[in-house]
Amino acid sequence: MMTHLIVVGAQWGDEGKAKVVDQLAEFADMVIRSQGGSNAGHTVKFKGETFKFHHLPSGLLYEDKTCIIGTGVVLAPDFLQEELDSIHAKGYSTQNLKISDRCHLTFPYHIAQDKQQETLRSTCTNGTKIGTTGKGIGPTYMDKVGRMGIRVADLFEPETVLKEQLASILTQKELQQLFTLEELYTLAMRYKTILAPYACDTLAILQNALKAGKQLLFEGAQGTLLDIDFGTYPYVTSSNATAGGACTGTGVGPSKIDATLGVMKAYLTRVGEGPFPTELSDTVIGERICEIGVEYGTTTGRKRRVGWFDAVIARFGVEVNGLDGIALTKLDVLDSFETIDVCTGYVHIETGQHYDRLPTSLTLLSQLKPIYETHAGWLTDTTDCKTFQALPANCQAYVKRLEQLMDCPVWMVSVGPDREQTFMRRHPFSLETV
Repeated sequence: MMTHLIVVGAQWGDEGKAKVVDQLAEFADMVIRSQGGSNAGHTVKFKGETFKFHHLPSGLLYEDKTCIIGTGVVLAPDFLQEELDSIHAKGYSTQNLKISDRCHLTFPYHIAQDKQQETLRSTCTNGTKIGTTGKGIGPTYMDKVGRMGIRVADLFEPETVLKEQLASILTQKELQQLFTLEELYTLAMRYKTILAPYACDTLAILQNALKAGKQLLFEGAQGTLLDIDFGTYPYVTSSNATAGGACTGTGVGPSKIDATLGVMKAYLTRVGEGPFPTELSDTVIGERICEIGVEYGTTTGRKRRVGWFDAVIARFGVEVNGLDGIALTKLDVLDSFETIDVCTGYVHIETGQHYDRLPTSLTLLSQLKPIYETHAGWLTDTTDCKTFQALPANCQAYVKRLEQLMDCPVWMVSVGPDREQTFMRRHPFSLETV
């Protein structure tokens, strides 16, 4: 078996990472979430029950696995408490959960700022509405970078030290009309109570695990095209959702990573505003994909925008993450389509110039339309297929063509929402052909 594996979303998020991580957690000793916050929505089906995680690592339901919320995650403690209560109500323990004491905290004023900023964006002339979840994630990361955030460890400082920090924040952010110092301190103490059973130096735990030869599984949130540096900026999240974020968000160096697995849908979706070259949302086909695939956001409940698979975006995801393999999800959603399109490149609507790479300029991207190749569908139910060879011939051909276009092999295939509806062609930990 290999040792350390990163799993990341290689499109615009919502690719099915939680299901993949949940399945692979069986082979890991630890599952570590590295970035994002309560804006993440990871749906896990376990023993006939459905769980919707936001902060929590997707391997939490395995009681013999240590699950870590890494330093790069931002925490909304009250919202985290709701998640923990939900887990406990179903009879599961969270004693295996560890939270980095270096995590930054989302306070109510971050959420208010997030919503206010989004309102201002939409009302300004030529405003750029991002389509955020309104969970306060962006403002929390802003305060982190601006060096006036509150970390989990700060809650355990002497009262005078913490109050000095809070007083400084009240002044710098001009929050006196929203909170008194005592109100903010009381809130911080409630957060301390919530986090105390789990907060610790997770860096030490991870370094000891490396020395002991434990197998680590790193779980990213959101997706590559939402990465703050490499996504379709400004329509992005506020953290590094690419594979590099797994290292900076946990304290495990890149030389320790053995493989990186990218999760992609067999088609494409995104939530929120921003460009989407292959979008089909306002078409009969788009509505059909949306309904069959149940494309509604786990966190917001918003209807997802849908489109055909975009190989330009897929190649970009392979490059910036250094992907070794792909987990292809929701292949079964395409079972009933007579023909299936795949975007292989773009063409400029005015000049006719071809593009096979994703441009940085969103102005340019808005002037490009997809170049499609059309594939014959398989018109066969694939949900009971347990091996690649069991898939219909046209379905196999579709997957192989995606591999060619991405220049990356498909290691795992999902043909339904349940754990047993995912099969491996190559084991992501051992790299052995299955």
